Amino acid sequence: MAKCATTDQFKELDEFIDALPTKKGELIRVLHHAQNTYGYLPKELQVHIAKKMGVSTAKVFGVVSFYSFFSMEPKGEYDISICLGTACYVRGADKIVQEFKNELGIEVGETTADGKFSLSALRCVGACGLAPVVLVNGKVYGRVTEAEVKGIVDEYRHKD
Repeated sequence: MAKCATTDQFKELDEFIDALPTKKGELIRVLHHAQNTYGYLPKELQVHIAKKMGVSTAKVFGVVSFYSFFSMEPKGEYDISICLGTACYVRGADKIVQEFKNELGIEVGETTADGKFSLSALRCVGACGLAPVVLVNGKVYGRVTEAEVKGIVDEYRHKD
């Protein structure tokens, strides 16, 4: 993931916003673009977006903090997300989360010290037939068991 830029480096984002036919109703689209560009949405980026979009900083923060997709902290090179929707939860997703926490030595919402892994929980990914589901940078792992967690982590630990 890209690291967040300083306010001097928001030129690309400004160009994206300026190219929109209207700013009204486009906040979520702009936030997605900003997160894809900079990797996360820290306070200074949220303030910049608010000014550029002509909305309050509180509104931007409200949207960022409400939607679990958005992150105010940098993500690891490999973002591991575990679905905790009903189907996944009843099939043991809570145990899968615990196993990832044990394997990585971090809590949900944290990133490993080396910046390689981050761990998050999602409400539902819409793949209930594959429950429990784990995503690593968008790659879907279905019917994951506790015994498979180490193998999933090792697959990415040894890349590069």
